[in-house]
Amino acid sequence: QVQLVESGGGLVQAGDSLRLSCAASGGPVSPYTMGWFRQTPGKEREFVAGITSTRGRTDYQDAVKGRFTISRDNTGTMVYLQMNSLEPEDTGVYYCAQDRKLTVTIPRMANEYEYWGQGTQVTVSS
Repeated sequence: QVQLVESGGGLVQAGDSLRLSCAASGGPVSPYTMGWFRQTPGKEREFVAGITSTRGRTDYQDAVKGRFTISRDNTGTMVYLQMNSLEPEDTGVYYCAQDRKLTVTIPRMANEYEYWGQGTQVTVSS
C-alpha cells in the first residue's frame, strides 16, 4: 500500500517562499505521474502542478506558472513543490497525489489520481 506524506506547509507573508515535500513509502514514486492539488473550504480540490515519470515533463495551473516549480528527486521517493512569490490566494491545504495508470499524461482532475497524502496547510497573509 502506497503512503504519501506531505510536509513543509506553514504561515508566511505575501511574497515569501515555501517548499513542500511529498515522501512516498510502500512503493516507488518514479514510474508514476505525480501531482500537487490544493483545496480551500467550500471549494473543490484544484490542480496546481504535475510531473511525469519519463523526462520529467511538467504542467502548471495558470495562476502559479512562473512562481511554482514541481520536481522529483533521483531516489524516486520524493516530490517537491517550490512556491515563490506567494500570494494570499495560494492559501489552502496542499495535497500530493499519485496517478497509477502509467501514462505520459498529467491529469488535472482529482479523480484521476489513486493515492493521496493527508495534506499540509499553507497560509499566506497579506
